[in-house]
Amino acid sequence: MALPAVALVVVAALTACGAGTGTTTRDVPAATVPAAGAPGTANTAQGRAGAGTRTRLPTRIPGLGPRTLAWIPGDARQVLVVTGRARDANRSEAVLYEHTGSGWEAGPAWPARNALKGWTDDHWAGDLRSPIGVFTLTGAGGLLPDPGTELPYDRSDAFSVSGTGFEGEPLEGSFDYVIAIDYNREPGTTPLDLTRPLGADRGGGIWLHVDHEGPTQGCVSLQERHMEELLRALDPDRHPVVVMGDTASLSK
Repeated sequence: MALPAVALVVVAALTACGAGTGTTTRDVPAATVPAAGAPGTANTAQGRAGAGTRTRLPTRIPGLGPRTLAWIPGDARQVLVVTGRARDANRSEAVLYEHTGSGWEAGPAWPARNALKGWTDDHWAGDLRSPIGVFTLTGAGGLLPDPGTELPYDRSDAFSVSGTGFEGEPLEGSFDYVIAIDYNREPGTTPLDLTRPLGADRGGGIWLHVDHEGPTQGCVSLQERHMEELLRALDPDRHPVVVMGDTASLSK
């Protein structure tokens, strides 16, 4: 018997979350992409000065090498940097950098998780690795009502999920809040959109979503309160992007 339409969407989303493929500025020759480091960069969350101390904001985002900086569009004024501990690790850290006009200011460092087997710069469906690269953030959604984001937000029961993850942890609530990472998808559409410009064999459905206390299939997960903060912070007029990968890859 055929599955209901909603069930089909959820199954597709679960399969996709971690098997993405996609279009990313890293596929464009650096010479055609304005260097994001030119306007400025932010200090790390750990390196920010304490209360009452004034410091000059850095002009380049720390930890990112020239190749990675060249992937970032020149008009991006919000950059979420997700840094993996190692190439094969599934723990990472996320920091939102915002350009103030004089440099990049870092937000707090949030614990994050990525795919079970770590990272890859050649992502294929089912490889259980998160894609390395720079991707725009243009659409959001979730099972819960819009928490106050300026991104287009699709509240739908199709974000319901059940079952268990790789470590036996419950998956329920993982898609309460979701931000689509524009990797092999049509930018600006709902995260539930199944269009895959590069073909299904390259995967898709790479999201930022709520942490379920275990590694993902390819997405990046944050604690629920941090997802809420991120959703409220992102501003389409500031052209937000996510820069994601292991430390060594991002430093190139």
